[in-house]
Amino acid sequence: MDQTPCRRIYVERTLALIKPDAIHKSEEIEDTILKSGFTILQKRKLQLSPEQCSDFYADQYGKLFFPSLTAFMSSGPIIAFTLACDNAIAHWKSIIGPVNSTKARETHPECLRAKYGTSDLKNALHGSESFHAAEREIKFMFPNSVIEPFPTREATEEYLSRYVKPTLLSGLTELCKHKPLKPCIWLADWLIKHNPNMPQICEGAIVEDAE
Repeated sequence: MDQTPCRRIYVERTLALIKPDAIHKSEEIEDTILKSGFTILQKRKLQLSPEQCSDFYADQYGKLFFPSLTAFMSSGPIIAFTLACDNAIAHWKSIIGPVNSTKARETHPECLRAKYGTSDLKNALHGSESFHAAEREIKFMFPNSVIEPFPTREATEEYLSRYVKPTLLSGLTELCKHKPLKPCIWLADWLIKHNPNMPQICEGAIVEDAE
């Protein structure tokens, strides 16, 4: 019997921050987040100390704007979100737009930084730059988070080849044999019934107690 554990595909996640200058627009921004196809996995409102801001932006340490950045980010409350969807990191970055809000209004007038930001520093929102940055930043803002590793392309392709394609191929084959009037609904029902991850219940013979 094959004891190989079933693999799982992980939906990409990213960290989003509403910065102090846009906190009064948080409801509008959250509404945009949801309408853009994201699932909000975690949310919290907090105020960071200058020291915590220094730790969060450690990769910017030594740059001329670093003191102003930490002072601004610790000047008031922020709202942190863990967002999930397909291609979440790139999707969120495209929605918030360029770092400099002034330039964003010229090049990406529909983006959130163009709408809510006022400068390069006070640009309203933050988004993780990469997979590793997202993992670190989510852990920073949500210390109790359990962050699953991001799958490699090879691991994803292996999962699809081993667990998804065989089941889907069988379902499509049966669909061609039966030719139902509503093929999409029929296939959906068939996939639910033949889900390889669903526990299989074997009906054994009923044994009656001897009198």
